[in-house]
Amino acid sequence: MRVLDYGEALRALHDLAPAAMVDTLAGLARTAGAVDVVIYLVDFEQVALTPIPARGAHVDLPVPEVVADSPAGRAFREQRLVHESRPEGTRVWVPILEASDCTGVLALTLGVDLDEEVWARCEELGMLAGCAISLAARYTDLYNLVRRRKAMSLPASMQWDLLPPLHLKCPEVTSTGVLEPAYDVGGDSFDHAVNGYDLDLAIFDAMGHGLQASVTSALAMGTYRHDRREGQSLATIHQRLDQVIATQFDGDAFVTGQIAHLALASGRLTWINAGHPAPLLVRAGRVVRALECRPSLPWGLSGSLEAEATEMLEPGDSVLFHTDGVTEGRSQAGEPFGVNRLLELVERAAASPEPSSAILRQLIHDVLSYQNHRLRDDATMVWVTWHGPRG
Repeated sequence: MRVLDYGEALRALHDLAPAAMVDTLAGLARTAGAVDVVIYLVDFEQVALTPIPARGAHVDLPVPEVVADSPAGRAFREQRLVHESRPEGTRVWVPILEASDCTGVLALTLGVDLDEEVWARCEELGMLAGCAISLAARYTDLYNLVRRRKAMSLPASMQWDLLPPLHLKCPEVTSTGVLEPAYDVGGDSFDHAVNGYDLDLAIFDAMGHGLQASVTSALAMGTYRHDRREGQSLATIHQRLDQVIATQFDGDAFVTGQIAHLALASGRLTWINAGHPAPLLVRAGRVVRALECRPSLPWGLSGSLEAEATEMLEPGDSVLFHTDGVTEGRSQAGEPFGVNRLLELVERAAASPEPSSAILRQLIHDVLSYQNHRLRDDATMVWVTWHGPRG
């Protein structure tokens, strides 16, 4: 497999029409010696990989691949190259990475055996595809529409446009979030960002459902991000969230949630709880305990700050933040999901060798399956793992 001239590749991707991006990426892969190139994007529920129509690469476009059971799905789920030998050559599936967020899979066929150098070239093509699609998606709806397997409600569309990348990773920490129902979510949202040597995180659950809940959640998210970027403390951000929501809705709406700050050099986690379920501390594959913090009133009810809690994490510790839609769902027989069932599923998922993104997808799919995929309330989870200080 030939080494790609990445200066030439970047120039080829510059000033392209959005619809031409896929054809250009496929052409670059062919320049490097690959044929039969297909680019898949994962849908919003992260259960299917849909091929992007490419005008020059295929006559018959492949059908979507199932994440749970396909070579493309394994590449996406495990974030590693998957390959198999075929008469026409070696078929390779490469994760498409937008920074640390895996958003799809690049499939291609090579006429050579995979060695370390060819493996590295394939990985680079996946990263190039991720950068190109990420940039192009800022000025076209094409890629968003490819990811939709069905119609999306207005509240859900608003929430997805507000979300950060679902997966964030750096040497010290990994953070992954999921929201369901993906196509009809209303009041739930989350945010995470690495700023210097710190991880800042928030999870929100707005009162009610539908458009009103989405608008309230959007206001909470905007207020949080504004004050965080202004360098405000958690206590000040808490007070501002309460003030802004109370002023805007005159006490007729509120938001539960948590805002947290993790010092990456020490593992010191600090958080404030605004009427929200306590996060769970996972250590060595076991749920050690719930991380309790005396709750303040939800934001928007003009309450005062009751407490700010801290916990010293150990390298390898994970913390699961979640909304009450996870535990308050019911089966068809009316049996509540409950906290104990969540603890059992968390420990089972934590024993998996797969990355945290796959662990969280399995957890949310277990929640959906228990409720026959008919959630009574939005269900959101954020899984944070502190790997320890750098070096």
